[in-house]
Amino acid sequence: MEGERVKIAVSPAIQVGGSLFTPEQFALIGSLADGGASIEMTPFGQLYVETAAERLDDIRSALQRAGLQVLPAGFAAKGLIACNFCKGAEDAGLEIARELNRRIAGLATPTPVKVGYAGCALGTSEPLLKDIGVVKMRDTFDIYVGGEPKGLKASLAQPLVSGIEAERVASAVRAIIDYYTANAKGKEKFRKFVDRVSLDAIREKVREVFQ
Repeated sequence: MEGERVKIAVSPAIQVGGSLFTPEQFALIGSLADGGASIEMTPFGQLYVETAAERLDDIRSALQRAGLQVLPAGFAAKGLIACNFCKGAEDAGLEIARELNRRIAGLATPTPVKVGYAGCALGTSEPLLKDIGVVKMRDTFDIYVGGEPKGLKASLAQPLVSGIEAERVASAVRAIIDYYTANAKGKEKFRKFVDRVSLDAIREKVREVFQ
C-alpha cells in the first residue's frame, strides 16, 4: 500500500531583484522528485512539493539549508509576494517586507490568503490584486484589502488605512489576518469577508494596534 503523501510550499528568499530561485535551488528541488515527489508551480510564487510523509523532515531540512522557506500548503497565509525592490533595498523597504513575511507566512487561515508588497507606487507586484496589499509611499505605507484577480467579478483591493509607520506595518497586517481567521464563516473567502464585515470594522481592528 502506498504510504501517506504530504505537500509543502517552498518559497525563495525576498531580495533585491525579486523572489527568485537560484539554479542550485532548482536542482535541489528537482532532485526530490527522484524519491517520488511531484512539483507544482502556483500563481503566487511558491512551488508545491508533494512527497512521502516519512521523507518530510529530511526534505524540509535540505530545503532550509539551501536558503529556501518551507511553509504549509493549502489553507494558510502565503509567503509574501513582493516587488523587485528596484528603488533599492532601503528606499523600497526590503527589511520591512522581510519582517512582514516572517510575521504572516504560514499562518493557518480559513482559506488561502495572499499578501502583496510594493516598494513604491508603481506596484509591480500587483498588490491591489491580492487579498491584502501593502504599498510603500515615501516614508510611510498604505494598506489595501479585498483584491480579487479571478472570475467575472475581478476587482481591485480597496484602501483601508494610509500613512502607517514602518514599524507598525507587520502588526497591522497580522491584525487583519487574525481578525479574518477569528470571524470568517467556515471557508469564507477573504474578499467576501471584507464585504460582509465592512471596511470600517477591519479598520478599527488595525487602529487597535496603534493604541
